[in-house]
Amino acid sequence: MEAPFSGVVLVTRGDETLLAEAAGYAHRAHRIENTVDTRFAIASGTKGFTALVVIGLIAEGRLELSTRARDFLGQDLPLIDDRVTVEHLLTHTSGIGDYCDDDNPPAHPPWLVTSADYLAALGGFPQRFPPGERFHYNNGAFVVLGLIAERIAGIPFADLVRTRVTEPAGMTDTEFLRSDALPARTATGYLEDGRTNVFGLPVVGHGDGGIYSTAPDFRKFWAALFDGRIVPRRWVERLQRGERYGLGFWLPRPGVVRLAGGDHGVSFRSTHEPSSGVTATLISNDHRGGGPLLRRLDEFLTKA
Repeated sequence: MEAPFSGVVLVTRGDETLLAEAAGYAHRAHRIENTVDTRFAIASGTKGFTALVVIGLIAEGRLELSTRARDFLGQDLPLIDDRVTVEHLLTHTSGIGDYCDDDNPPAHPPWLVTSADYLAALGGFPQRFPPGERFHYNNGAFVVLGLIAERIAGIPFADLVRTRVTEPAGMTDTEFLRSDALPARTATGYLEDGRTNVFGLPVVGHGDGGIYSTAPDFRKFWAALFDGRIVPRRWVERLQRGERYGLGFWLPRPGVVRLAGGDHGVSFRSTHEPSSGVTATLISNDHRGGGPLLRRLDEFLTKA
């Protein structure tokens, strides 16, 4: 039997709400129910924010897609090929060894808190294939992007996301939180056996994942992105080039963009069709969340 859904589904067209539903518990022991504005971890949905931070720095002329990662890494992470560029990292074609790879469990070490922690975790993984050879989804690549952005801007990565993405978009409920000290109105993630996911996530996320957000905030996000309030419009167009993946964003079919994430006790997907203004977001504190609901959300987009 399929597990009951725990999370939020929100579908909007511009200012019109087509569907808004919440189900399950944000905290099972205390019987706190999920609401439409509950905050959830979004796992790799964070990668889109990382891409926008980096694209914003490119738009300012502070680096280029062709900039080599080595130019900012210096002597750090010597196993990364010197030919790896920012574009390789953004498009999952860098070939670098990944500290959090489905082929090499376990996933994220739970002790990750600071940028120095992530830098230490990234070391020791040899290059898997030459840069640009093929697409291979890579979590570590987006941590490297976050570290590069920090070194360019001189401020912590979480502050870069706040000032360059969430504040311009008006996403007041979106921020990096400690997974072991979640505040009110934030869902705890659960595993299949009923345990929480606190030991399966980093304490604080970075460039590859770990931010917390709400379904209504993603309604704001897509509008702000395509209005050019986060990065210039020419870069919004550029990040959508690719067969199935652009610069930090999934491209499930022409004219549609998506951010998605899945982790221990986390399931997230937000899809936007600019031509119709339809946004469909599913966000759950159970990694099994979705199933038939995801197919229903796709129907909203195909019928828009």
